[in-house]
Amino acid sequence: MSPLSSSLLNPRLSFSLKPLFLFSQSSFAPRKFQIPRQFVSAKRKTFSALASEQSSATDNGGRSGGGGRSGALSPSPVVEEVQRIDVNPPKGTRDFPPEDMRLRTWLFNHFREVSRLFGFEEVDYPVLESEVLFIRKAGEEIRDQLYCFEDRGNRRVALRPELTPSLARLVIQKGKSLSLPLKWFAIGQCWRYERMTRGRRREHYQWNMDILGLPEVTAEAELISSIVAFFKRIGITESDVGFKVSSRKVLQEVLRCYSVPENLFGKVCIIIDKIEKIPIDEIKRELNATGLSEEAIEELLQVLSIKSLTKLEEILGGAGEAVAELKELFSLAEKFGYSEWIQFDASVVRGLAYYTGIVFEGFDRQGKLRAICGGGRYDRLLSTFGGDDVPACGFGFGDAVIVEE
Repeated sequence: MSPLSSSLLNPRLSFSLKPLFLFSQSSFAPRKFQIPRQFVSAKRKTFSALASEQSSATDNGGRSGGGGRSGALSPSPVVEEVQRIDVNPPKGTRDFPPEDMRLRTWLFNHFREVSRLFGFEEVDYPVLESEVLFIRKAGEEIRDQLYCFEDRGNRRVALRPELTPSLARLVIQKGKSLSLPLKWFAIGQCWRYERMTRGRRREHYQWNMDILGLPEVTAEAELISSIVAFFKRIGITESDVGFKVSSRKVLQEVLRCYSVPENLFGKVCIIIDKIEKIPIDEIKRELNATGLSEEAIEELLQVLSIKSLTKLEEILGGAGEAVAELKELFSLAEKFGYSEWIQFDASVVRGLAYYTGIVFEGFDRQGKLRAICGGGRYDRLLSTFGGDDVPACGFGFGDAVIVEE
C-alpha cells in the first residue's frame, strides 16, 4: 500500500473505532433506566423462574395489584418426555460406520477385481423378488427362512435369501438374446431369518460367480481357481483354508442301489448336509423317516465317511459319472496350480436341492468357523422356473465369515 493511501485510511479507521460513550454532549449519549426491583436478585434466575414469579405476582383474580392487565410473561410450556428409541440395528443386521465401511469397500473391490481378471461381467437383481422364485423347489430348508409378506397389490414377495434364483429368472427373461457361455458375477445383499452363529447373520452380502452354457468340469475348476486367487490376494494361504469336494452323483449312485425313489433325493441331501451339525443318531432318525431302510442308511453313511477318491472308486467302480468327473477335477486342479487347496470328502452335498453334480465348500482348517463359501453344478435349475435347461455352475461367498477369518 502506498504512503498516500495509508494516510487517507488511518484517520477514517480511528474515527470509526471511537466508542459511542465518548460523545457525552451528543444526543447519542446512552440513557439511564431503572431496573425493576423484582428482577434484581443476588442469585441468578432462569427465564422460567422469572416467568413463574411474574405470574404469581399478578395472579390475584386475574389482575395485578394496580388493577392493570396480567403480566406479559407466561409459564413455560410443559414438554412431554420422549422415550428414547432402541438405537441398535434389528437383530442379525449391521451398521457400517466409516471404519467398517472401509473394510467392506476393500473386500468388495477384491471381489470385483478377481471376477474381472477371470473375464466375468457384473450384474445385479432386485432385493425384493416374487416369493415363488424361492419356494418353487419344494423341500428346501430355505422356505422357512424367508422374510416374506403380501404387498398392497396382494402379491406374495420376499427379500432375496440368495442370488442364484434371480440369476435364473434373468437368464430366462433374456432368452436367446444371450450368447453362451455366460460368465456373470454379482455382489448383493441377502436376507435369511435363521439362528445366528459366528459368521452367520440374518443379513449379509454375497459374492456370486456363475458360468452358464459350459457342461465340462473346466467350469468348476475355473470357479475354484478364482476363489483361490482371491484368497491369495488378501494373504490367506492353503494352510489357513481348503476346499472339500464331492458330487451329488455319489449319493445318487448309492441310493439307486437300494431303489430309493428319485423324489426323495432332495430330502436326503438336506439331511446329509447336517451331518457335522447334529448327532449321527438324529441323522439316522431323519433318514429313516424319509423311508430309507436300515441297510440303506448304514451303507449310505459308510460311503459318506470316505475321504479318499481312490477308496470311493473301489466301492463305486470307475465307470460311473461321479468318479470320472471328480478325477478330472483333481487333474485340472493340478494344472491350475491349486491341488494342495482341495481334498475329497464324500459327506459334502450342500443343502440346496438344485445342485446336480460336483459340489464344493471352502472351510477353515482350524475348524473354528462354518463354511466360508460353497457352490457346485446346477444343470436343471432353469426348467424349475419354466425355462429351457442350460448347463450351469456357480458359487456363493458371504462377507460375514471372511471378516471373522
